[in-house]
Amino acid sequence: MKVVLQRVAEASVTIDKKVVSSIKNGLLVLLGITNNDSVKDIEWLSKKIANLRIFNDENGVMNKSVIDTKGEVIVVSQFTLLASTKKGNRPSYIKAATPEIAIPLYEQFIAQLEKKLGKKVGTGVFGADMKIKLLNDGPVTILIDSAQKE
Repeated sequence: MKVVLQRVAEASVTIDKKVVSSIKNGLLVLLGITNNDSVKDIEWLSKKIANLRIFNDENGVMNKSVIDTKGEVIVVSQFTLLASTKKGNRPSYIKAATPEIAIPLYEQFIAQLEKKLGKKVGTGVFGADMKIKLLNDGPVTILIDSAQKE
């Protein structure tokens, strides 16, 4: 699994001109799922996201997690994170999981993250044409790949 985490002052997901999720201070999580991902990736990644200290403390130092700040989270499935641009100019998405594999893992990821956070998270709709609006705070944008466990 690959994620792009963006610390946001606000974010929203709109589908067919209807806002389906919106948050204030917290994280926008763009999630890419591969055919090789498993429950172990979900467990590791959800724990990492919930506890990653990328929010400022009272001294302006990134020393607090989304849990510490009681921040909100939106998770959006985004297969294009798995694009391979090695050959030519047209990205290949062969590493992206098929919907039969990706949808259950996406749903399990959301459930596991909600468990870690102790509250509901906002979501997009898997496979929908979504419009994502965000106000990046910082900006703070972090890439995490569960295959590399960095």
